[in-house]
Amino acid sequence: MAVDFRFIVIGRGMMGAAAARHLSSMADGVALIGPPEPEERKTHHGVFASHYDEARITRTFDGNLAWGTFAARALGRYRDIEAKSGISFFSEVGCLFAGPPPKDEQDFVLRAQTVSRTLGSEIEIVAPAELRQRFPYLVVGPDFTGYFERKRAGYINPRTLVRAQAKLAEQTGASLIEATVSSVRDAGSHVEVTAGDRSYSAERVLVAAGAFSNFHALLPRPVDLRVMARTVAFYEIGEREMAIFGDMPSTIVLGDREEDHIYILPPVRYPDGKTYLKLGGDTEALSFSRLEDAGAWFRSDGSAAERDHLSRIALQLMPQLAGCPVTSAPCAANFTPTGYPYAGFTQSPRIAVLTGGNFVAAKSSDELGRLGAVLLKEGRLGEEDFGRELTPVFA
Repeated sequence: MAVDFRFIVIGRGMMGAAAARHLSSMADGVALIGPPEPEERKTHHGVFASHYDEARITRTFDGNLAWGTFAARALGRYRDIEAKSGISFFSEVGCLFAGPPPKDEQDFVLRAQTVSRTLGSEIEIVAPAELRQRFPYLVVGPDFTGYFERKRAGYINPRTLVRAQAKLAEQTGASLIEATVSSVRDAGSHVEVTAGDRSYSAERVLVAAGAFSNFHALLPRPVDLRVMARTVAFYEIGEREMAIFGDMPSTIVLGDREEDHIYILPPVRYPDGKTYLKLGGDTEALSFSRLEDAGAWFRSDGSAAERDHLSRIALQLMPQLAGCPVTSAPCAANFTPTGYPYAGFTQSPRIAVLTGGNFVAAKSSDELGRLGAVLLKEGRLGEEDFGRELTPVFA
């Protein structure tokens, strides 16, 4: 039968919008389906996305070769996407890691230095005696060393990156459909996608719905994915604080365990006209298995206990934030048992899935979208694209 589209990408977040952009440059007949950001988050009862923010850290310094490669490939295309779309989203302010001496050969910083050498990334090692002098906003242990990636690192604005991806996808022929998909069904010769009160058909479909991939009926079988609550804290910054923190790079302070790491974004102006310094961590245990619970979380202000925990850490690391107003917001992270994103076909040879950010994928989203596009068009991913590592695991 004749289909409406050759390829449909479901999900207008960072991975889905990137997949649509790459697909539309490879083939005709591409559609990107997904809802826009809710105008009123606290009264919205549909699906959400986690890119509703102004800043995400970007860097290649990573203890895993696949993740470092994904980031490096995406970073290599940032400026071209900005130039072609006319939309700016990348602030190259650098990224600083600060941590105690490595405990063993498997320590993150040792692995990350090996990966950086493989990728050709320029990482400056800042000795403990120099760290406080070079980065006076940060108070860490006297034995902490810095690992500073000055070039091709900093932060991206996820909202504007998604807009740039969608704009370029549309310019190269993709159809953008603002709707929430409620079901995806393999009809034998094609795939049927129900979105709102409409139905669309396609030869192949890529489900890139992030933390919401297992909700509704988007996949033949759910993927093995933990959807976890994450709270971020915002410090409202005034002129006094801007003089202290205004030139800081994106910063990650390493803890004894990887889940104890704290990330800090430099001061960024938000849509309300105020400037905020943002920080977050990776220790919350609340998870979601139902759409209703995930939605309720996104309508909240996050966890007050986690906000207070982050505030205590913030004042230890950056004492000069004392007195700044503090607020919080919800986010969600989805984790796979493999530690890698999923990019592969489901039980249907016509329905593929792209998800599993593992709390680190924003910076790599353009490359992950490209992998989803290659998968949908070619039917597989090769070793050069870590295809084996990205194989989905189903619940």
